[in-house]
Amino acid sequence: MSVREQYENWLRNADEATVKELLAIEDNETEIDDRFHQTLEFGTAGLRGVMAAGTNRMNKYVVGQATRALAQVILESNRQDEGVAIAYDCRINSESFAKHCASIFAGHGIKVYIFDDLRPTPELSFAIRHLKTVAGVNVTASHNPKEYNGYKVYWDKGSQILDDIALKVQEYIGQIDLFDESKMIDFEEGVRSGIISIINKQVDIPYTKEVLNLSINDDNVKKDIKIVYTPFNGTGIKFIPAILKDRGFKNVEIVKEQMTPDGNFPTTPYPNPENTENFEYAIRYAKKSDADLIMASDPDADRIAIVVKDNHNNYVPLSGNQTGVLLINYILSQRKQLHLSKTNDVIIKTIVTGDMSVPIANDYGVKTLNTLTGFKYICGLANEFDETNQYNYVFGFEESIGYCPETFARDKDAVSSAMLIAEMCGFYMAKGKTLYQVMYELYEKYGYYKESQFSIFYRGMEGARIKEGVMQAYRENYPKVIGDMTLTEKTDYEKDDTGLPKSDVLKYTFDDGSWYAIRPSGTEPKLKTYLYSVGKTEKESDDKLKLLESEIKNHLENIERVVVNDQDTHR
Repeated sequence: MSVREQYENWLRNADEATVKELLAIEDNETEIDDRFHQTLEFGTAGLRGVMAAGTNRMNKYVVGQATRALAQVILESNRQDEGVAIAYDCRINSESFAKHCASIFAGHGIKVYIFDDLRPTPELSFAIRHLKTVAGVNVTASHNPKEYNGYKVYWDKGSQILDDIALKVQEYIGQIDLFDESKMIDFEEGVRSGIISIINKQVDIPYTKEVLNLSINDDNVKKDIKIVYTPFNGTGIKFIPAILKDRGFKNVEIVKEQMTPDGNFPTTPYPNPENTENFEYAIRYAKKSDADLIMASDPDADRIAIVVKDNHNNYVPLSGNQTGVLLINYILSQRKQLHLSKTNDVIIKTIVTGDMSVPIANDYGVKTLNTLTGFKYICGLANEFDETNQYNYVFGFEESIGYCPETFARDKDAVSSAMLIAEMCGFYMAKGKTLYQVMYELYEKYGYYKESQFSIFYRGMEGARIKEGVMQAYRENYPKVIGDMTLTEKTDYEKDDTGLPKSDVLKYTFDDGSWYAIRPSGTEPKLKTYLYSVGKTEKESDDKLKLLESEIKNHLENIERVVVNDQDTHR
């Protein structure tokens, strides 16, 4: 169907509220085109998009279609009795979407376990393994702006689905009418009949126990460090303050303005802890109390960022790479000292994550493996190790403030990470060191690894064409020399044999170890560029990074102009 035919189909078949919303845009062809020019893509990350009516939006019809497709995959596997675990976060419509999913699964004869209230993403992953369900669904858009919602799908190992399941779901989505409301029972009726079970403490308690068991050091940790924590009005409030208290960290102050779960995110419209401006409130609290550590989790509490004091008592944010490096150094050094190391220990990171962790891991005799972007791949390897025993998973991380220091939950886990970060901070402060000082000790030992990122947005159908054209053109036209850096390796993960699944990512490595990578975002309409420099001094590394960023930005802008002109010419 054409865009206009799709629009009119929705006017005929959608409910009254949806029709009213669509009639309000009947004269806005640009908005109609954006909402209906494609179907919101279901990938290995599930669904994610702006909440509104339309095929290219998050709404009960798109969510319902995906749920029916997933139900068909489960029925085809004859695993309906194992059930599905469902969680949701604080976002607008998250609870209603979650209950809508439960009603559809139950209507297909699939047992449902749904949490009684919002829960962090890592607990959903844990619940799948704990309850031995065949799958799990979490209704969340993680750190995206408040207008977004999403639908993350997990399989029986507790990690997000990979292509084998995602492709089956995609196939069924194409066969299912968006407005099909058959095989669906009332949520409350499902609860009364027992096919829908409400879960709470029977999962909360064992999950908390597993998190606390991750503790490495206790008696030699300074427990009276001052911590400021903010959940950004999200699900982290459910666990992180209580777990820190259980560990003995009693001097924890919560940012009151960001404490209560609220999908409007009144103080952080884009509740991403990677955005340093979002720490305004927390830093204000920290300055008043002279806090040693600031921590912030995103709305579904799978990602966490920290701010520490530098040598001049200024509060400075650490990147995901820096926090990951500190955690790896702490965990590996203590495992060795406590004789916990194994000969097959392994660290897993993504291809766009920095390399500073590699020489650190090497010093402890620990191998590093690279995966494509996303914890579905990091934890997918952990699943493989269960079968092969080839490696012992110790830690997985990515540059976008995601860490998984365990395998009882097989996704990013801000709850476990918060506990370990507090312990790490207290451990070093007991030795008279701040995390900032430890970071610079590592720089002096291993070299100054610096980083930067930038994104270029391409919105709507026209933007999508330009974005694709830029990626294709860059494959053939890229700089070979930048300053004193000479390109030594180009990797096209879509076309080259890398041993990893095919992915639309380009990576360029120079003779000094500096590199950059370009990839389309999987959740937003943009190209992301990751830049990394290596230098013997901080100034050398910073200068290289500035040059890299300037040159690559200019090159991308030039390519975009050529692509736009070419597309205009051929219309």
